[in-house]
Amino acid sequence: MSDDALKPWAVLDSRELLDASPFLKVKAETVRLPDGRTVDSFYQVEQPDYALMFVETEDGRVVMLRSYKHGARRVSLTFPAGALSPGEDPLSAAKRELLEETGYAADDWTALGEFVVQANHRGCACHMFHARGARQVAEPDDGDLEEMRIELHSVRDLIDAAARGEYAFLPVIAMLGAMLVPELREGLGMAARARPAS
Repeated sequence: MSDDALKPWAVLDSRELLDASPFLKVKAETVRLPDGRTVDSFYQVEQPDYALMFVETEDGRVVMLRSYKHGARRVSLTFPAGALSPGEDPLSAAKRELLEETGYAADDWTALGEFVVQANHRGCACHMFHARGARQVAEPDDGDLEEMRIELHSVRDLIDAAARGEYAFLPVIAMLGAMLVPELREGLGMAARARPAS
């Protein structure tokens, strides 16, 4: 690494401004930039990390959910997803959330990586997974506020849904793109396996 390599910022202080645990915390950090400048209030948002899953059934269809999402203020087509409990392993959370939301289970899972949702304020991390050979083993029992409809789609259906604007969230589009480009999907899987556990 050369001397002119980019360097991380140093956190000098952190002040909690809002604690609405377990859903949201807001902090103001004092940070020092590599050039020596100091920023007094660089805001950080903490939300629970979550798992997002591309789940294929034994016959090759993709398990999807259609539900109203209040952040987007509209009904959206989404992949199964759900928050990690404090200290929960991301894969365990993915399996739990898939069963709760859809009643499906799968034995063949591939981690595709962990990605921070907001570049400067963090928000949360999205842990992406690909599951194969899913089968329905129970009735859905998610207990959420959301009313959801489970749908099974072909990959062509998912592409057509994107063209019609049926997705409201960037991580869903990112997952779809990763699954449609085999080289990207394989690269993400290799990178996730090589990355030490956080």
